[in-house]
Amino acid sequence: MKNDQGEDVSTREIKKILEMSIEDENKRKPLTDEKLAKLLKEKGYPIARRTVAKYREQLDIPVARMRKEI
Repeated sequence: MKNDQGEDVSTREIKKILEMSIEDENKRKPLTDEKLAKLLKEKGYPIARRTVAKYREQLDIPVARMRKEI
């Protein structure tokens, strides 16, 4: 996989960024896969929403509505 600069990026690196983003999210309004994809794109990792969903599932992280805390 390549980033915006054309450099090779490992999926491990992307998954780590994904994990950190979910850890830092507002638990009252968790980030959806769409918002996570947009966040990664802003950081230079153009990844599709469905790829974010696949990585999230591989990391055993539930969907946004299941992570929501009241």
